[in-house]
Amino acid sequence: MHIDLVTIVVADYDPAIAFFTEVLGFELAEDVPSLTNDGRPKRWVVVRPPGGGTGLLLAKADGERQRAAVGDQAAGRVGFFLRVDDFDKSYARMREHGVTFVTEPREEPYGRLAVFLDIAGNRWDLLGPHPDHARG
Repeated sequence: MHIDLVTIVVADYDPAIAFFTEVLGFELAEDVPSLTNDGRPKRWVVVRPPGGGTGLLLAKADGERQRAAVGDQAAGRVGFFLRVDDFDKSYARMREHGVTFVTEPREEPYGRLAVFLDIAGNRWDLLGPHPDHARG
């Protein structure tokens, strides 16, 4: 058993796809036409980290309640965690692409981290190995 998808409500599909694929380096796994429960057209858009793993269903906000959730899916807390092998390289790449970091990198017992905002405004931890553990 594993978690296959987690939904992130976004304002629009294409800018979200660009953020996750071009800035974070995810792969576009699916982008196909679909229908809402009441028959209106929408898209089924899934991005995944390279090599697979849990994907993100990028769902365009439909209605006022969903629009209000864009960027606040975890009520202001960090709700998503992106683990990388090379923290410094990933951090530099993301900064070069204009990603907003709301904390400076720091070391915690579980690894190196910095909090950043995705295109919708949700908070993520960028997590890398603890420097002491990376040395072996």
